[in-house]
Parts: sequence; structure tokens; C-alpha cells
Amino acid sequence: QVQLVESGGGLVQPGGSLRLSCAASGITLSTYTMGWHRQAPGKQRELVARIKSGGSGNYADSVKGRFTISRDIVKNTVYLQMNNLKPEDTAVYYCNAETITGVYWGKGTLVTVSS
Repeated sequence: QVQLVESGGGLVQPGGSLRLSCAASGITLSTYTMGWHRQAPGKQRELVARIKSGGSGNYADSVKGRFTISRDIVKNTVYLQMNNLKPEDTAVYYCNAETITGVYWGKGTLVTVSS
């Protein structure tokens, strides 16, 4: 059974940083493409960053240069380092895994950027 559990969200001031974690079980995350998405109130869920099995990453234009996706193969965990956060980054952040049996999602972690 595939499970993805996000953590690390919270309240942060503009310009601050947070690191989100996504702990995976039931899959070896280095085998698949892993991603971070977010959904702000009243908006559609959007891709933030993705890391492929080979380790290459890609980012939404809105977060390039501020966010970094990475993974720890030993811990089977994917991270999203978020720097220089802006109020428009406020959203629920979801981790997902694109596997051969389907796409799996975590339940999300809330990030609020506000002074």
C-alpha cells in the first residue's frame, strides 16, 4: 500500500523559509517521478516542482530560483526547500508519486505566508 505523508508546513513571514518533507512507504521513490503541487483557496491545484527518477528537477516559473526539490533515497523522503516566501505562496502543498499503477497523493500540509 502506497502512502505519502507530508510535514513541515506552518505560518511564516514574507521572506522566510520552510522545508517540506514527504515520507513515502510502499514504493521506492527513486524509481518514480515525485512531485509537489499546491492548491490555494479558490484556485486549482498546480504543479510546483517535480523530480524524475534520474534526479533531474523542473519547476513552475513562479517558484524558480526560490524553491528546490530534492530527495533522500535512504530515508525514502522527498523535500521541498522554500526560500523567500511570498504571500501568494500560501496554499496546501501536496506530494505525489507517478507510478506504473497510478498516481498517489498525500493529504497535504498547509503553508501560510503572512505578516
